[in-house]
Amino acid sequence: MSDVLIPGGRDVRGTLEEPTDEPRAIVVACPPHPQQGGSRSDRRLRAVSDAVVEAGIACLRFDYGLWDEGYGEREDVRNAVRWAREEYDGGDDRPVGLFGYSFGASLALLAAADADPDAVAVLAPTARLADDLDALAALESLEAPLRVCYGERDTTVDWEPIVERAEERGDETAAFAGDHFFLGAHDEIATAVASFFERALCASA
Repeated sequence: MSDVLIPGGRDVRGTLEEPTDEPRAIVVACPPHPQQGGSRSDRRLRAVSDAVVEAGIACLRFDYGLWDEGYGEREDVRNAVRWAREEYDGGDDRPVGLFGYSFGASLALLAAADADPDAVAVLAPTARLADDLDALAALESLEAPLRVCYGERDTTVDWEPIVERAEERGDETAAFAGDHFFLGAHDEIATAVASFFERALCASA
């Protein structure tokens, strides 16, 4: 485990966890809403990190810079993916995955069009953060493999439009018997996310 300072115009810091052997890929993990306690220490992010590392994939969990209504945070995601793509291990052209939970899931979808990750997995995304931060619209330009995970009893965020559109596009979706916080299901979700990234990132690595 090591600390990372993400280059860019904002103070963005992360934690990089790596497998014992040479990593086959790297996943960038975006936390939930920072004004509601979301951080790189989120239990869902940690569970996903542990699972992808077990699968031989490095994981960068990071904290957003100062609150900027979602706009600066979207740039933080882009910069984190850029770091993973260009600077991690000297830019050995390892595949880069992008994961986010809740607010971080919507940001992952919003940033993916510009950041160009090789695969995206999101947990409990909401369709829109603002009129011009529309994750559902951003989904239209996403070309990378996508898995959308959601809680069947989640009434906290507006996930249904994302899931419906993903299914129309032929993307992978996975339902879990839980609400927005997925208590008791963290390991199950982490396994589903890690298996997706292992297939999407490492099949030809």
